[in-house]
Amino acid sequence: MATPEKSFETFANPAPDRDYTIRLSLPEFTCLCPRTGQPDFAVLELEYVPDRLCVELKSLKLYLWSFRDRGAFHEAVSNEIASDLGAALSPRFLRLTARFNVRGGIATTIVVERRQPGWEPGSPVHLP
Repeated sequence: MATPEKSFETFANPAPDRDYTIRLSLPEFTCLCPRTGQPDFAVLELEYVPDRLCVELKSLKLYLWSFRDRGAFHEAVSNEIASDLGAALSPRFLRLTARFNVRGGIATTIVVERRQPGWEPGSPVHLP
């Protein structure tokens, strides 16, 4: 039986010579409110341009599961996840968008970005 983990499994980027974007939607993130202990629910959207490594999805799921019984402010947990992924993958670019469900009439969205020094995205292509 799988258990929560605080680490990631990675694999070699199959196309390290090009920039491409990996987009993951993670709709079942939960943690606890550090003040009340009540559950907080969020949809996480992860976008990254890999360099040498990609994250293995089951390990990402088990990593996110490790927050389920932990109290954390939205801002802190979003930055922690982005930092941990950045440290494990060293991507060219990473953006984590955390959309927390309404609680007390307030919906919170946190966006965290990081990029390698000197990396610039290519120009967008607009097709007719």
